[in-house]
Amino acid sequence: MSRYQDESEFRHDAPPCTGVLLVNLGTPESPDTAAVRRYLAEFLWDPRLVEMPRPLWWTILHGAILRLRPARLARAYRSIWSEEGSPLLVIGEHLQAALQRLLEARIGGRVVTALAMRYGQPSIERALDGLRRQGMRRLLVLPLYPQYSATTTASVFDEVTRVLQQWRWLPELRFVLCYHDRPAYIEALANSVREHWQQHGRAQRLLMSFHGIPRRYFAAGDPYYCACQKTARLLAEKLGLEEGQWQLTFQSRFGREEWLQPYTDYTLRSWARQGIESVDVICPGFSADCLETLEEIAQQDRELFLANGGREYRYIAALNDRPDHVEALARLIETNLQGWVGDGAAEQDRLAGCLERARALGAPD
Repeated sequence: MSRYQDESEFRHDAPPCTGVLLVNLGTPESPDTAAVRRYLAEFLWDPRLVEMPRPLWWTILHGAILRLRPARLARAYRSIWSEEGSPLLVIGEHLQAALQRLLEARIGGRVVTALAMRYGQPSIERALDGLRRQGMRRLLVLPLYPQYSATTTASVFDEVTRVLQQWRWLPELRFVLCYHDRPAYIEALANSVREHWQQHGRAQRLLMSFHGIPRRYFAAGDPYYCACQKTARLLAEKLGLEEGQWQLTFQSRFGREEWLQPYTDYTLRSWARQGIESVDVICPGFSADCLETLEEIAQQDRELFLANGGREYRYIAALNDRPDHVEALARLIETNLQGWVGDGAAEQDRLAGCLERARALGAPD
């Protein structure tokens, strides 16, 4: 039997679709222990995420981690779960719908967006199959990670190409590696901070917390640390902040080895004990709010800061589906679609000629 999926539904007069695949990290399907365990098993088995010999890591993962962590993480997920479901997924769906509307109005043609999660549902495979069934012949992949890392962006590439290996007819492929220094993205971040200050006042310091990675990944050549530094510097410049008024830190470390520093929790504890009474926290590496922002930053780290003497702690929401975030991503997509999206009337004429020539050669309608 052929290893390729059946793709025999082709029609010569069917207009081709240009697909835009938006990919974020992922989420369990529900905030219960069993669902979290399934999610963690997929997430933590990715060799891009944990660079360790597979037999050794399998023993650690199944011998301890998947027995102990799911129940605790399920409680954390329940603390942020909404009536609509997982915040990351709900926000992703709103963002995808807003981008679809904007691209249709601005570009026209058959540009179809789809949302996928690297781990969990909707899977990359499912989203790509949906685009293929709409006649996709060109594919732009946009991982919703502003700063490139092998642990995130490269993992999306791995999964996209794994799925496409099963296809007989491949689409043309373009892949967005990062957008950490794009002016529209920096401006959207700055707007969110300014609006927060207008509503709540300005704290003594602004903390910019990014997700961490093991330090040895950076030493091996991962550019993530440098991208985070540039994003933070550009945002501070846009806000007119001086040295001492802001700080970049890294959160969400896992295991016992050293990760990128300074650590977010250590910094907050230190500031509180030094007499810093108020802090605003933003997470510029997260395109949408999720467990790491809503539970770790907005809840855990708030309690830590206040318990050590701080008085005011405010979390600034991720860009989510803000109009300026949608605009920034739309510009990024438009840039990467150049040469792919043409005149609609000309495309219809081309398809009509294609069908006529195919019939002359004996092809069915």
